[in-house]
Amino acid sequence: MAKIYDLMQERAALTAQIRELMNRVEGAELGAEDKAELTRMEADFDALNERIAREEKQLERERLAGEAQAAQARKKPEPADESGRLFARALSGSAAAVQQYRAAAPTLGDEDQAGALTAPMQFVEQLIKGLDDMLFMRQISHITPRLGAGQTLGFPYRATEAADAEWEGEVDAAAEETTLAYGRREFKPNRMAKLIKLSRTLVGHAPMAEGVVRDEMMYRIAITQEKAYMTGTGTGQPLGIFTANANGIPTTRDVSTGNTQTAVTFDGLLEAKYAIKQQYWRELNWVMHRDAAKMLAKIKDSDGQYIWQPSVQLGQPDLLLGVPVRMSEYAPNTFTAGKYVAVLGDFRYYWICDADPLTIQVLTELYATTNQIGYLYHYFGDGAPVVGEAFARVALAAAAG
Repeated sequence: MAKIYDLMQERAALTAQIRELMNRVEGAELGAEDKAELTRMEADFDALNERIAREEKQLERERLAGEAQAAQARKKPEPADESGRLFARALSGSAAAVQQYRAAAPTLGDEDQAGALTAPMQFVEQLIKGLDDMLFMRQISHITPRLGAGQTLGFPYRATEAADAEWEGEVDAAAEETTLAYGRREFKPNRMAKLIKLSRTLVGHAPMAEGVVRDEMMYRIAITQEKAYMTGTGTGQPLGIFTANANGIPTTRDVSTGNTQTAVTFDGLLEAKYAIKQQYWRELNWVMHRDAAKMLAKIKDSDGQYIWQPSVQLGQPDLLLGVPVRMSEYAPNTFTAGKYVAVLGDFRYYWICDADPLTIQVLTELYATTNQIGYLYHYFGDGAPVVGEAFARVALAAAAG
């Protein structure tokens, strides 16, 4: 840039010299010396113009090259490891790319005549990271260290509280504790599986085939996980927060006082909040369906003011009684007598366990006749509330007996 600037300054100075000469001889015949000087300056001026034009063209070429490099840099980079790069190419369905990937990773084998590949660990880790960003339950809950596919994790919990200590006489025998009891919750690697088929043409022409596949898998896994974290039975799948269970949130944590058979009231919400010990308040979150959120957003306090506090900061959740509200499409939204409406709790006491490894097989040949590639994944994991008293489950009033 400095070079072209200097040339332009030189041209400007030469232009001023030409003007000075022309002004000096204005209306008169140019002498031989002046004519020769003017011819020289005009030639220099033309030469400078050519040099400036060449420099401008070069700057334009460099600008376009820079834009191309910047655009490339903005694209999602290929995986850093060699197996990841080969995997991304293999997703295009190219027979040569598939063979190259297999040759580089011979331990994968050729399973059941299907032309199966296995996604590298980096691909799996990126998928799990995407789930963490996508699912609010994974953001507010406790994620335990990964389990092996054949392992379980036991979490001890207090089943029955101890009696309070007593004041005793100086030489009296201390009262023996007989009520304290502990139980153990087991987290198991429950299996989730799904076969996804995508058009070979789509994958082959996508800017980043790996990203197309990962996003599709992330969406499907996220939906299934979120459903389980909301209403899972705990048998062969996670135990949901809206499922009454002695091993999760028991019915003793249900709060319906103050509510009607069809609606939650301001008093009912206060009953739920104050049903939780203050030690858990710092990390409280509401979880509910958006239909329930719409109902609660209309509630007013005794002064006629809405108790709902919409967020004014991008990325921050709305507040209800000073507590963030998280909405899930898979929370209950049937508002009849005795039904659950929302859960309030400290979700550090909802544990999510991911078993290791998550496996993804890429079936490059099995669906070739329909111009598709199959993606078969197996996820192993579990989840459950581990401290019932950290939660209050809002219910509508029961039907009259």
